[in-house]
Order: sequence, then structure tokens, then C-alpha cells
Amino acid sequence: MVKILSPVSLKNPDEAMIERYTLPEIAAIWSDETKFQIWLDIEILACEAQAHLGLIPAEAVAEIKAKARFDLQRIAEIERTVHHDVIAFVTNVAENVGPAGRYIHRGLTSSDVIDTAFAVQLRRAGHLLLEKLEQLATVLAEKAVAYKDLLCIGRTHGVHAEPITFGLKMARWYMQCQRNIRRLKQAIEEVSYGQISGAVGTYQHLPPEVEAYVCEKLGLKPAPVSTQIIDRDHHAFYLSTLALIGTLLESIALEIRHLQRTEVLEAEEFFARGQKGSSAMPHKKNPIICERLCGLARILRSNVQAAMENVALWHERDISHSSVERIIFPDSTIALYYMLHLTINLVRQLVVHPDNMQRNLELTHGLIYSQSVLLALVDRGLSREHAYALVQKHALRCWDEKIPLLELLRNDPEITRYLPPEQLERLFTPERALQYIDTIFRRCGLINGEPR
Repeated sequence: MVKILSPVSLKNPDEAMIERYTLPEIAAIWSDETKFQIWLDIEILACEAQAHLGLIPAEAVAEIKAKARFDLQRIAEIERTVHHDVIAFVTNVAENVGPAGRYIHRGLTSSDVIDTAFAVQLRRAGHLLLEKLEQLATVLAEKAVAYKDLLCIGRTHGVHAEPITFGLKMARWYMQCQRNIRRLKQAIEEVSYGQISGAVGTYQHLPPEVEAYVCEKLGLKPAPVSTQIIDRDHHAFYLSTLALIGTLLESIALEIRHLQRTEVLEAEEFFARGQKGSSAMPHKKNPIICERLCGLARILRSNVQAAMENVALWHERDISHSSVERIIFPDSTIALYYMLHLTINLVRQLVVHPDNMQRNLELTHGLIYSQSVLLALVDRGLSREHAYALVQKHALRCWDEKIPLLELLRNDPEITRYLPPEQLERLFTPERALQYIDTIFRRCGLINGEPR
């Protein structure tokens, strides 16, 4: 069991925000206990396949299955002498089996065991991540529908642009989540290949039927061609997908970080009773979860670079990829699982401030309706260039003098010749941004808040 610090507790909002929780499944996948157990399963399955083919006695397989076991301390003890983990493992298992142990690892090379087991581990981790990602999609769908018609300002380049809805932000993240679900499913299939093909992938000492048997029992596919290892582009694709999911979580966190700024304050992280934001300033409520997510996303992306560099190896293999993979895959899968856990809690307990959204819609004194006026003038017969110049002149004065744009336009006879005051007023309503929101949500399959 691996203990790490947790984000918001969903059990009770009044509990302290930071608590300890356990990630038994995702962390246990990468434990020595799990790894050696998968190795043992592979060795036994390879013996079973050889017995079916008449290559080794069936009685020996029965004895191996009855007696095969391993001891972590004994493996470590042997490895200190032989400096080879697979040899230490096989030696320990054979010690426990007795004479029939000579058939264990017959015709196999170390990577047959390591890479096939690695595929099992990556599949298991991938399915746990997929489950979390689907949970996030559900939460985003619920929030998107809840805030579908909640007006707020849209920003481009960080500057107020035109009204949107808060639910539209959630809908966009939901669709990114759906795309990442499809990508992760593909990535899981990309790494679901095993191999029992020998020292250079030629099946010189065991026929391909052994590989097919082992892979079928483990839920894998035989690699169509392998060297001493399975090609590492499979693994680079998998890790790239994890990093891409991380960028979605970072996008959500980065947006909330901006919205939590004091001068914006349209949304903020849940702040639990008893929580403290600063050791120096008692008033502080900081977006610590969002900042943590942005930081961890960088780790995921940096690990992709290492995975890419693992693809090119000497001839039929070298060992330069092995030490890297022992770090980047456990770290990345556990980190992303943790990030998904954080993000689900973050979105589910997000504190939203509609009053501040309304305040910010009015902050620029109507400038956010400048395009509506521009297009209305064009529809009345003005050239786009002339209409743009007319509106921009008043918009710039509005910026500088804080005079409402509608007031400035009403007092310009050239504009009111085309747009009487009552028509101008109808252009200055944020509700016009809602007219196609339902259309967008239908396209996303979000009318009822259920992930499609």
C-alpha cells in the first residue's frame, strides 16, 4: 500500500481539505510482489504450453504448479550476487520447485518475461485510469448542464471578448475528456502485446505456439514481430496519451486559477473548514489543487521525451530503455491517477459566483457588444471598414473615459441614422449569446447531462 497526500475529501465538506488516502490498486500494480507474480504466471503458462506440445513432461508442469513460489528477500539476496533480476527470480522459484524446476524458463529470454509482464501491468493501469477518466466525464457533464445558461464573459488573450456561458466551458472540457477516453482505449490496445520469441525474436528454441498460448491466457496479442523486446513505439504512444490527458487536467486547473484571482473571482476551489491558505496571511485562499495539477502535468510531458528516446535502441536491443521505464511508467500512471482524483473533486466541489460573473459582464461598460453593433451597421448598408472605424472610435473612448458605449453611440448621429436608440439597446443584451447553446449541447450529447 502506498500512502500519499490527498485532495478534497468527498465524504464530508466540513472535513479538513487535506487528508491521507490510499491508492492500493494503481500503486500495487508496480510493486515487486505484483511484478514477480506476473512473471511466475508467465513462466507457468509457458511450461503448460510446452507440455501441450509434448516438449516437457506433463508431470513436471503439475509439480511446478504445485510448488512454484517466490520470496522477495531471497530474490534480493540472489540478485546481490548475480546482478540480474530475472536470473535471481528464476533461481529462487527453481529452489522451491526442486528437480522439475529445470524446465522453468526453458527456451525463454529475460525480456520474454519482462516485456509480457510489462504489458499486463500497463493494461491494468490503463483500465484504472480509464475508469477515473470516465468518472471525470460524468462530473463535467453534470456541471455543464447545471451551468448551461449561466452567463459569464468570454476572454481571448485574457481580455474581455463577448458573453458565453459557464456551462460552455464545462462542455468543452467534457468533449476533450471524451476524446481522451477514446485515445486511452487505443493506447491500452497499443501496449497489449506479449512476446515469447527468444533471444533475438526468431523462436529458435520455442515455437510460436507457446507465445500464442501465453498471450491468450493473459489477454494479450502476440507481437507480430519482435527482437529481444517489443518495439518501444507502443510504449511511447501510451505515455504520450497519458501526457495528453494531463494537459486536459492542466487546462481545467489553469482556467480555474485565473477565475479565482481576486479581481475576477468567478469561481474558486472549495476551501474546507479549518484549512489555512498562508502561514503569514490569514486571509489567503489559494488555488493549491489547481497549481499542483499544473505542476504534475509538466512531469507527464517530460516523461514522454524519455519514452520517445527509448524507441531507438542498438540492433536487436540494448538495456538503455530499461532503467528509464522503471521510473517513468510507474510515476506517470500513479501521477495521472492522482491528478484525475484531484480534478474530479475539484470540479465536483467548485465554488461558483454568479454575481461576480454578472459584475464582470458589465465591467467594460458595454464594450463586449461592439461586434453586434458593427454587424448591425453592415446589415444596414455600411461598408465593413467604415462601420468598424465608427464603432472603434467610440470603443476607444469608452476604454479611456469609462463612458458607457451605448451612451456614446446614441449621441452619434451618423450611427443613429442607421440604428435608432431602441435598436441599439436590443444589441446590448448578453442573452443573445444563449440562442444556440442548446444546439451546441445537443451536438455534445449533453442535453440531459449524460455522457454519450
